[in-house]
Amino acid sequence: MGSRAPRRGLRVARRLAVGLAATAVLAGTGMGWVGYHGALGGITTSNALAGGPASSGNAQNILIMGLDSRLDQHGNPLPQDIYDALHAGDETVGGYNSNVLIVVHLPGDGSPATAFSIPRDDYVQLAGCPSGTCKGKVKQAYGLAYQHAMDNMESSSDNAAIHEQQAREAGRKAEIATVRNLLGIPIDHFVEVTLGAFFQIAKAVEPITVCLNADTEDPYSGANFHKGVQEIDAAQAMAFVRQRRDVNDENFTDLDRTRRQQAFIAALVSALSHGGGLNNASTLRNLLNVAKQNVALDSGFDLAEFAKRASALTDHPPSLYTLPIKEFGQDSLGEDVNIIDVPTVRKIVHDLVSGPDSASAPTSAPAKESTLNGHGAVLNVINASTFNGLATHLESTFAAKGFTEGKVGDASSLSATTTVEYGQGADTAGHALAEELGLTAEPSTAVAPGAVQLTIGTDFPADEYLDRNTDALSSSDTTSSATSGSTTTSSTTASAPVTTVAATATGSYSPAPTDLTQMKVSGIPCVK
Repeated sequence: MGSRAPRRGLRVARRLAVGLAATAVLAGTGMGWVGYHGALGGITTSNALAGGPASSGNAQNILIMGLDSRLDQHGNPLPQDIYDALHAGDETVGGYNSNVLIVVHLPGDGSPATAFSIPRDDYVQLAGCPSGTCKGKVKQAYGLAYQHAMDNMESSSDNAAIHEQQAREAGRKAEIATVRNLLGIPIDHFVEVTLGAFFQIAKAVEPITVCLNADTEDPYSGANFHKGVQEIDAAQAMAFVRQRRDVNDENFTDLDRTRRQQAFIAALVSALSHGGGLNNASTLRNLLNVAKQNVALDSGFDLAEFAKRASALTDHPPSLYTLPIKEFGQDSLGEDVNIIDVPTVRKIVHDLVSGPDSASAPTSAPAKESTLNGHGAVLNVINASTFNGLATHLESTFAAKGFTEGKVGDASSLSATTTVEYGQGADTAGHALAEELGLTAEPSTAVAPGAVQLTIGTDFPADEYLDRNTDALSSSDTTSSATSGSTTTSSTTASAPVTTVAATATGSYSPAPTDLTQMKVSGIPCVK
């Protein structure tokens, strides 16, 4: 009984999560659910996708482009309070680089969605050689094409708005083509979001709960956060997603910033679902106004149909991946870039999106058989998460795997991380449970001899365990994205499985730029 509320919230989150980084799509999706079909007329639409290749069957690939521009979708300055909150300068700062690039894959068979972030500084071939530049950072395709189009137009204040949209269309076409060529997959739809939209959406649903693995500070973005779970407002949320350096950690990279953006998406989904934002007419109206100011969609994007597909997805949360790089380097101008292995990136993407509706999709590898054996050890489960009833459920689940039922209880406060500890003589059982959950077990004198203690943190993928029977625990798609450093293997293909590292991993297992990282849109993930 105690788990009904969080499970209902998770189902709402799953309906939203298909949009993932398309935070602005949430506004349109919500309006679609409540039947306001005609209210979406003010959103900018684009023909940039006209004539491009399409996915087969009912599958869809949606490209999310987050622009660095400090202007709205119509080229107008934002309100001053937004500039103050962004901590990123005014309308004269920034350009039209696509600093956020995420592709959302919706399988045609209704199976879980997958999304992958493309690091913005990946050094790639730029489609069409905008402004004569044939190779550059993937984010630059939009801005270079935009500027090239502007430079070839006659200056006229009367046509400023028209020229702005024409130049943006050029930018969209170049960015879409560049991403399509890089990944080797069709792009069926796109959503373009300006910097101001992220702030305004966060403002509509604040406070937002996030979690960090360590204290962090960056005077450039204004980030100043402490370790653990915490609530932040919209201005802090912008610092959270824009941080790309840390005075406490010289190894903080732009890929860590990418994982911050993914954690923000998960937090936003949680805030909208648990906070009842989608049932609040005022919130929906505010989100719609944000979409009209700061969002562009391709002309074929049917938001009502999108909402229907989102709500019909299976009860598994989507996964967010960050594509790996090969190494850091510099271009001919001395600018820092990410050197990537394009064939490897394409192979990873192919493995992630291949499914029953893909004619060339390999046969999936069978799920591995579970080897979990508790060897009779006593299992104590402490719930330090926000999911009521989860400790009791897991106690019963693992008792069927050779553990002896022990104590079940709630922690005095929330914990950001899930841990497995064992007492004297229970090391085998402790390590077996940790391996099953993708964690690392540690000995503890605070745990009784012959016992194992599982402490459930807010990062625990609860929905993977609440909605399935114990026999399904061994499925190879149940690898936890909790704060562990274990490398996990996906069952995407039999011949070349995709190896991932948890985006929430800490310590010596903290993700490297060369790692393919995975984050589940479930709970409140803790990130660097």
